[in-house]
Amino acid sequence: MSLRSYKKMGAALASASRLPHVGFCRSVYTSSSRPSTHSPYRLSISPFGRSITTTQKRFNTMSDLFVNLEAPNGVKYKQPTGLFINNEFVPGSSKQKITSIDPATEKEIATVHAASADDVDKAVKAAHAAFHAHSWKKMPPPQRGVLMNKLADYIEERTQMFATSEAWDNGKIYADAEGGDVVEVINTIRYYAGWADKITGKTITANPNKLAYTLRQPLGVVAQIIPWNYPLSMAAWKIGPALACGNTIVMKAAEQTPLSILLLAQGIKEVGFPPGVFNALNGYGGEAGPPLVQHPLVEKVAFTGSTATGAKIMEMASKTLKNITLETGGKSPLLVFSDCDLDEAVKWSHMGIMSNQGQICTATSRLLVQDKIYDEFVKRFIETTKTVSKVGHQWDSETYQGPQVSRQQYDRILEYIKIGKSEGATLLAGGQPVDASKKGFFVQPTVFGNVHHQMRVFREEIFGPVVVISKFSEEEEALKLANDSTYGLGAAVFTKDIERAHRVAAEIEAGMVWINSTQDSEPYIPFGGVKQSGIGRELGEAGLDAYSNTKSIHVNLGARL
Repeated sequence: MSLRSYKKMGAALASASRLPHVGFCRSVYTSSSRPSTHSPYRLSISPFGRSITTTQKRFNTMSDLFVNLEAPNGVKYKQPTGLFINNEFVPGSSKQKITSIDPATEKEIATVHAASADDVDKAVKAAHAAFHAHSWKKMPPPQRGVLMNKLADYIEERTQMFATSEAWDNGKIYADAEGGDVVEVINTIRYYAGWADKITGKTITANPNKLAYTLRQPLGVVAQIIPWNYPLSMAAWKIGPALACGNTIVMKAAEQTPLSILLLAQGIKEVGFPPGVFNALNGYGGEAGPPLVQHPLVEKVAFTGSTATGAKIMEMASKTLKNITLETGGKSPLLVFSDCDLDEAVKWSHMGIMSNQGQICTATSRLLVQDKIYDEFVKRFIETTKTVSKVGHQWDSETYQGPQVSRQQYDRILEYIKIGKSEGATLLAGGQPVDASKKGFFVQPTVFGNVHHQMRVFREEIFGPVVVISKFSEEEEALKLANDSTYGLGAAVFTKDIERAHRVAAEIEAGMVWINSTQDSEPYIPFGGVKQSGIGRELGEAGLDAYSNTKSIHVNLGARL
């Protein structure tokens, strides 16, 4: 996944100083408040296995469906903890729970119910019944758009609450969650709300005696599985087009970040969506994932996560030929030619890998720099990293890089750093935990130079604040290195030569290419990859194709065969 439209970065980077983050506001959330806004991992270990960042608990009581929370930034709110099925929060049938952990302190935040296969079945059947119910199936498309806009308003009015939840169990910087993630959620839902009454078919005249027309119809029940790096944003990317087209949804959140999706579910109920249209489950991947993906009433599966898990989902879905959309891994290259604006290239390159703790599916983690400027680029990149990438708690307004999401991810990153050293890459910066004696999953931003294309740190997705820098001589070599990957999600090109920029962009094997920027994304621009980075597209008009079928109607106007 990508750090979308984080434009506030440019001005701060222009002065080669730390990015300004909006300081958190110590306030108590109430339903009447309207705070102002400031404008899949995806581990290689499948999320269908159990995460060591969650703890399994069993409770005898069935009344623990809400808990009052006060976050470290002073925001207070009521957190749902149950499974959201048919517009109600209900306990899980197995009594298993998942505990959310603050990755900065390793303290427990809240414990939520985990879904069993029986719970998944109930949620899917609720969604199936809702799809065929008059209240949703016959709802005029403009009214669907009205409900979606109400949901966007609901989230906007509670920006602090949603941003707090997102920062707390994910570890992302609060200012980024408030001014980036939540704003994107609102904009995405509003964008697709506008599409609700514009999803139409076509008329086709075959000959004077025959007419044909097409209908765009919803698929039915769609299963959506979201990752932990951008939980709310990825939820919006999926529910936006699905609801606009008239589908019903069963969404499974990541085990590491189970909280914000339940707040979203509460909003869906409060703004008036009919029961069963949206259902939200937390659960262990191995117990809740397969029953959801393989359920006979599920017509489509949309997944964001690791390539390994995406392949398993594809295999399971293939048994019933389900429609699938996969946004999986990446190892995106960023090409820096000698004629570029070097200051801008350094600033964007740093943002492209170090933002969001490096936990971005499109992170430009392979920097390919022309040999004529390699040494100077490396020097400036290291200086920028040391100046900008201040590591600290997610609530601190001075922090640029927060903790990694979990112990598992923290250990994974440190292991890859060891691998890079053992392979002979030159460690230029970082390479250690920030302070292994203290709590929290903090890793130093790490830079490797003189990296060969056969090294694992060059080829494999690390999903953390680790970048590798390699050199090239000519354009042909740069393209060869860029395309020497099983992934093809994003790529970036820095050059002042407009002809070269378009030529290279066309030749890079990626679903998205940025010219003289990186990580740009908007709700109206398609997002997705090629190769082992996924199947299909999200966002934009293309995102609607994944959630609708085209039906052809043939009309015989004549009396002859």
